[in-house]
Amino acid sequence: MLNSKLIHPEILQALAGSGHFSQVLIADGNYPLLSGTNPNTKRVFLNLAPGTVGALEVLEAILSAAPVQEATTMTPPDDFHPDIHDQYKAMLGDGVQWTEMERWSFYDKIKSTDTTLAIATGEQRRFANLLLTIGVVKLPEESF
Repeated sequence: MLNSKLIHPEILQALAGSGHFSQVLIADGNYPLLSGTNPNTKRVFLNLAPGTVGALEVLEAILSAAPVQEATTMTPPDDFHPDIHDQYKAMLGDGVQWTEMERWSFYDKIKSTDTTLAIATGEQRRFANLLLTIGVVKLPEESF
């Protein structure tokens, strides 16, 4: 048995095969995972029902298993502020770079061969798609 927060075998396998600069998509319940990702991207479907499993739960599990250096979201309209973005930022902490991209550029980035894992969630909030860039595991004596 595993003794960690993340125990999903397919997600663990995909993370283990990912390296520095690989990307992981946590997709909301509206994202077209099959047509919106590269054919080589490992796809995991956790969207059992609306609201289950949520994007914040998936992010918490990913953060327990892999270092993240950057988080990218789609730029929302000027008249809309997604509260989930604030929650993501709080969970990620100050050491993770936050980037917002125009819609079609964001989709193109997700479809790149760098996206090694895409996880479909039951998240219902708008603009909840989150693209994570895997960072480097630092040894205790390293400070970079």
